[in-house]
Amino acid sequence: MRGKFTMQNAGKPSIGFILSLVGGILIFVSSAISTIWFAVGSSPFGYGDFWGMMTGFHSMMGFNNDYLLGFSVLGLVCGVIVVIGSFLLNLRPLEHVSWGVIVLVFSAVSLVSMGGWFVGAALGIAGGAFAIAWRSR
Repeated sequence: MRGKFTMQNAGKPSIGFILSLVGGILIFVSSAISTIWFAVGSSPFGYGDFWGMMTGFHSMMGFNNDYLLGFSVLGLVCGVIVVIGSFLLNLRPLEHVSWGVIVLVFSAVSLVSMGGWFVGAALGIAGGAFAIAWRSR
């Protein structure tokens, strides 16, 4: 068995896995916080909570809590998909291009909901790129 290429010694795209996993967790956590924030209606953009003269600022921007809640839920879904994609990248390294593309795309889509304070999206995009570019030994 020595010198034979098997699944066990194929190696794994560990840099892509780690970056994607951390990015996916950040995307998920920030989107969960935003989802709770906007579901309760405590947005700093609206309903005259504590912004004084800026009351109604959300209507000038075109976004109210419903849109922001929708964007947050989209980010939550993207975070879950990025985390699952990173685990499957680690479990099935020979399919690294497919999982890298999934991680890359959903990390980019998560930018709609600020993508893990933008750091999570950047880490996910970098992890997906590393996963796509990875070559087994």
